[in-house]
Amino acid sequence: MFSLIFLSSGLFMGWSLGANDAANIFGTAVGTKMVRFRTAAIISCLFITLGAVIAGSGASHGLGALGVIDQLPGAFVLSLCAAVTVMWMTKSGLPVSTSQAIVGAIVGWNFFTGRATDMRVLTRIIGTWIYGPILAGIFAALLFIVVRKLVNTSTVHLLLLDRYTRNGLLLAGAFGAFSLGANNIANVMGVFIGTMDLPAREFFMFSLSGEQQLFLLGGIAISVGVVTYSKRVMMTVGNNLFKLSPVSAFVVVLATSMVLFLFSSTTLSEFLLSRGLPALPLIPVSQSQACVGAVLGIGMVKGGWRTINFPLLGRIALGWIATPIVSALLAYILLFFMQNVFLQPIV
Repeated sequence: MFSLIFLSSGLFMGWSLGANDAANIFGTAVGTKMVRFRTAAIISCLFITLGAVIAGSGASHGLGALGVIDQLPGAFVLSLCAAVTVMWMTKSGLPVSTSQAIVGAIVGWNFFTGRATDMRVLTRIIGTWIYGPILAGIFAALLFIVVRKLVNTSTVHLLLLDRYTRNGLLLAGAFGAFSLGANNIANVMGVFIGTMDLPAREFFMFSLSGEQQLFLLGGIAISVGVVTYSKRVMMTVGNNLFKLSPVSAFVVVLATSMVLFLFSSTTLSEFLLSRGLPALPLIPVSQSQACVGAVLGIGMVKGGWRTINFPLLGRIALGWIATPIVSALLAYILLFFMQNVFLQPIV
């Protein structure tokens, strides 16, 4: 019971991710009214949970290299600070990054405990905040050019084309939800891996390790966030940043999903390394940033800079900068109270 109380902040973090980052999987589809919110929520919940349980270990251990959290009260504080930061940004309607929030909290923990932050790992993670959205923008621009050409040269009836687009959005969304669960479950349960030693358990016909049990709980928490509070952020990305057509929405979802997949697939990483090729690091990246980058990539192809809502883009960028800073400061302050007021072990 004591462990469950401390684990509650991880579940809160999962809810925050579902309300914010997960919203962007179907944000463009819902914003263009091609997919109903209820349908988007059901698909998101199912595939996020599957991705977390099946393929969540790679990015989780990559995040663990930034700082090893070995006490449950410390993990509770870090997850709580990251979740509060994300919730605050979400209430402002901004698609911020849970990855940035948890990284900021871990850095704050390193400062408080006096442990060194691995700058190589930190630099690699921060790098994804820059080239993640750029990569998504490139993918989206190239995909949009190809898809637009196929649509313009197609003789398919408009009603049939509409059905194909809708089905494409659903498939791309399922792929994106799976990739998000695999990659961003590290933000939800990554700090708890080194603090809880759960025995393997049988669930129906499947055996889940202790780590996978944590990922399953995190996936359920994310699903609750999707259902209860994600619609507002969906509309911010889907309608306000740049006006998207249904075909453009499909491209955004697919481009975003591809970026998440590249940073979460252990199979792809091992395949590239076995052939002497460079592989992207398995670390949690920002799905929100990738989504915004994809939207901007299409905007550039369709009409250049004049089509972009720069005031809103500036607010989103400000949220990206503030998120890790606020999370780090909160972590430092609350760790002090946890250790000196509540007398709980931090290290």
